Amino acid sequence: MTTIIDGKAVAAVLREKVASVVAEIGAQQGVQPALAVVLVGEDPASQIYVRNKHAATEKSGMRSIEHKLPAETSEDEVVALVRKLNDDEAVDGILVQLPLPNHISSDRVINEIHPDKDVDGLTEANAGRLMLGKDGLVPCTPQGSVILVKTVTEKLSGLHAVVVGRSILVGKPLSMLLLAENCTVTMAHSRTKDLASVCREADILCAAVGVPRLVKGDWVKKGAIVIDVGINRIEENGKKRLVGDVDFDAAKENAGAITPAPGGVGPMTIACLLRNTVLAAARRRGFAVTV
Repeated sequence: MTTIIDGKAVAAVLREKVASVVAEIGAQQGVQPALAVVLVGEDPASQIYVRNKHAATEKSGMRSIEHKLPAETSEDEVVALVRKLNDDEAVDGILVQLPLPNHISSDRVINEIHPDKDVDGLTEANAGRLMLGKDGLVPCTPQGSVILVKTVTEKLSGLHAVVVGRSILVGKPLSMLLLAENCTVTMAHSRTKDLASVCREADILCAAVGVPRLVKGDWVKKGAIVIDVGINRIEENGKKRLVGDVDFDAAKENAGAITPAPGGVGPMTIACLLRNTVLAAARRRGFAVTV
């Protein structure tokens, strides 16, 4: 029988752990971690994401600080806000909601965030730490993906992991995290020859490309763990629906375990954001926590 990995349930457990740690450090250290979110413009999807992050942050017992700026805000003004948040000792995590308006350089803004407050794990400093195997804040979606794999098996050493997609948001950091677990990692992408054959070699198959149902059922090795990071909106039979990068119905016939989309990796992203915020709060103040 194929195991359907319940990302909502796993995320709920992690969020409970975060809330417990927040309560503990509040009682023992007198600290209430705070997450500051910067939203520029009125992108509807971004507004929903920010609203969900705000609610989840407060529910965990942390303080949520929102900075909503008009779309015409200049790049220099956004940078100035980030620098102000860097200097604010009461702020433990800074998240700049992407995408930013076209006139603002995401690279410049993100790399203005102090690495110790970079709870999205996107600064060059934290990317470098991840590459070098050093402690740092790790991107939330890749982190959540590995946690889901570990709900199936803790023993990842020696397994062959194939990551389809090489983005800096998911594919590259996910590959580094799997390598740190002593997996043999293959990165596949749009230029990979015979992608199907490469995927069939995977004990752990992760898809993060943004192409609806790219990974077919017969691309999946019998018993493989399949992690579908994709969320794509399509129209089918006259109705709009969300589907992943994996053909779920076909793939589950071969997979040993598989994440649905939605309901798999997605809930883990916010849970790991909360985890990163607590870790940032503790590390900045020089005490250790386990989440």
